[in-house]
Amino acid sequence: MNLHQFRFVQEAVRRNLNLTEAAKALHTSQPGVSKAIIELEDELGIEIFARHGKRIKRVTEPGAQVLKSIEIILREVNNLKRIGEQYSAQDTGTLSIATTHTQARYVLPEPVAALRQAYPKVGISLHQGSPDQVAKMLMEEVAEIGVATESLVNYPELVTLPCYEWQHVLVLPFDHPLLARERITLEDLAQVPLITYHPSFTGRTRIDQAFALRHLKPNVVLEAIDSDVIKTYVKLGMGVGIVAEMAMQGDNATPDLVARPAAQLFGHNLARVAFKRGTYLRHFVLRFAELLSNRLSREAISRAMSGTPDDYEL
Repeated sequence: MNLHQFRFVQEAVRRNLNLTEAAKALHTSQPGVSKAIIELEDELGIEIFARHGKRIKRVTEPGAQVLKSIEIILREVNNLKRIGEQYSAQDTGTLSIATTHTQARYVLPEPVAALRQAYPKVGISLHQGSPDQVAKMLMEEVAEIGVATESLVNYPELVTLPCYEWQHVLVLPFDHPLLARERITLEDLAQVPLITYHPSFTGRTRIDQAFALRHLKPNVVLEAIDSDVIKTYVKLGMGVGIVAEMAMQGDNATPDLVARPAAQLFGHNLARVAFKRGTYLRHFVLRFAELLSNRLSREAISRAMSGTPDDYEL
């Protein structure tokens, strides 16, 4: 047995048992993938996959156990590579970050710039996607560190730690009638068109839950993953925007729009960082986490990665 066979089996599962797609991802041929998997099954004396004719249909019970071992083996192979890179390459390489648009646009620029100053030989690769895509990129080792608000804690394969707390803000044109109210309520918002995030992004779950608890149905006329897009349509008069506070702070503030804090309506949100469980983290990965939050010390991350995460309260 060899590492190529292990990678073929793992990629076949990742590609929903489609060997053609697995072969494309691994830059090889479909017959070669199929042959290597069969040879591994023959050597182990079991079927990893149940088949109908030549088509793979499902993972067998012993195959599921094989997959667990393959995951550990390939993870440790990648860890060996990282250890070698760290001690032979003198802090060079690439830091791959998986994150959402909001984090990439409003939160990460300063930490990324600070990391580049500390490690000028390290390149940065930003992978943007939904929180579930962020989790998948971590599990598939496309990225070493992930930053998002939603979903990351739902994956037992990941170690997650709280990073920082934030709230939503209401974004309105200067002449909007709601600005005359001392306190804007959920009932007020239910009466006007709203512009906010797609359901899987940037704390949208809390917004929906807040309305549902009051038995209100919000009139969301436009959904987007980009805070700047939301602000653009607010300026056009299409509705009241609900965005992350980072999108309206400092240099990100929009002169012709007014922001009103909305924690009293939607509560607070918790952004988290995540790592694949069991992964060896290079020095500059740990340094980047420290730059994201003073709560993310190397010691805290090491404890969490070893299986004893602390229950931090922000």
